[in-house]
Amino acid sequence: MSLLADLVIALVALLHLYFLVLEMFLWERPAGRRAFGTTAEFAAATKVLAANQGLYNGFLAAGLAWGLLLGVDGFGVKLFFLACVLVAGAYGAATANRKILFVQALPAALGLALLLLSRGQ
Repeated sequence: MSLLADLVIALVALLHLYFLVLEMFLWERPAGRRAFGTTAEFAAATKVLAANQGLYNGFLAAGLAWGLLLGVDGFGVKLFFLACVLVAGAYGAATANRKILFVQALPAALGLALLLLSRGQ
């Protein structure tokens, strides 16, 4: 169960690295605009906000990677950062786009559940 938990946590970290790239580097490009359904005008007007958001996603990915690198001693770090991702995903789904619930919050919830289950082994 621990290996499965770590695999899901790694996936969540990789997703947040992908979000970082989309928001910091591809926001105004066709791939970034397509991913978020924005116009060129909107992307140009919000690029600084998107880059800031991407940076936060990078911090989430870094925290999850740190927890993974700590191995079994990283339980608390993984728990904290997965909880942060889950809260951010739930808030984003409630305020911005329901799709965020499935793309961000659900993988974090799965990782959190698997992490907690692996603790009982």
